[in-house]
Amino acid sequence: MMKRPTFSRRDVVKGASACAASSVFASVASAAPPASPVTPQLIEAAKKEGKIVYYTSIDLPVAERIAKAFEAKYPGIPVRVERSGAERVFQRIGQEYMSRIHAVDVVNSSDAAHFIAWKRDGLLEAYVPEDVAKYYPAEHRDADGMFASFRAWACVMGYNTNMVKAEEAPKSYADLLNPKWTGKIVKAHPAYSGTIMTATFQIVRELGWQYLEKLAKQRVMQVQSGTDPPKKLALGERAVSADGGEYNLFQAKEAGGPVEIVYASEGVPTIVGPNGIFRNAPNPNAARLFQCYCFTPECQQMIVDFGGVRSIHPQVQEKAGRKPLREIKAMKEDAAGVERMSEEIKARYSRLFGV
Repeated sequence: MMKRPTFSRRDVVKGASACAASSVFASVASAAPPASPVTPQLIEAAKKEGKIVYYTSIDLPVAERIAKAFEAKYPGIPVRVERSGAERVFQRIGQEYMSRIHAVDVVNSSDAAHFIAWKRDGLLEAYVPEDVAKYYPAEHRDADGMFASFRAWACVMGYNTNMVKAEEAPKSYADLLNPKWTGKIVKAHPAYSGTIMTATFQIVRELGWQYLEKLAKQRVMQVQSGTDPPKKLALGERAVSADGGEYNLFQAKEAGGPVEIVYASEGVPTIVGPNGIFRNAPNPNAARLFQCYCFTPECQQMIVDFGGVRSIHPQVQEKAGRKPLREIKAMKEDAAGVERMSEEIKARYSRLFGV
């Protein structure tokens, strides 16, 4: 049985609000600050602090590669990667802040709604890297400079090519309800994964809860992270996945794994994973330097090529052989809607799927 988080999002935000009442957390700025370039002074200040603590829901090998690339570029500033599912990252930060523990410098979450909550409660620092100011459209950067879209991707279906012929593979969400897939589907959980929380919101909005009610009767293997269904497919533990990170299937397929991506005909949930700096970061200058690095073409190209995600940066090239995002019928993201409905989604989903 999968252990669910102990605190609700409402509890975490309420506790964080209590901390925010102190003078440490000033009110949120009304407009974004000027763009901040990397300067020798910033690098020197970051080296004096000597480390960065990065909480992230990015796949661990990708997060570690980002850390190593940054450390190579800026020797003497090691990055400590703390990787977990986005909902667990949110829970952890909330619990730490309720205990007045300020451990995190920079955060990335696959649930953009987390940044709405953190911003509302005055927990984020307004800071705009130069690349974000120059190249990122308004819809991918917070108006007050609190965060920006570090990565984007789709939540997709998939199948094991050794177990399912292409012509027999599901093409839509509706196809997963066919009795032939009973006991053969794997799916991740919105109480653990930000990707799946966002995708579940979009699917419920487009297809209704009645769709998930029917899917729950298909004896679905329930896993935690949005990275898990592609792994189960590649191992042959299930024939079909109802969801999961597109980038994980890119990675598995390009490594020779027996997997194929399905972009559902009803539309594909789209996910954005922002980066932000915490206002009470223990290593603020190192955090700013790391935030700047994350949005450079160098880092963005790396997460596309190695990580399989999509970049908003216009100087970054899509990897050959991958379906361009513009050719995919996408469901619309609505982080504010996710933030409003997250607790209802967790509770109702858990009742349906019994986990």
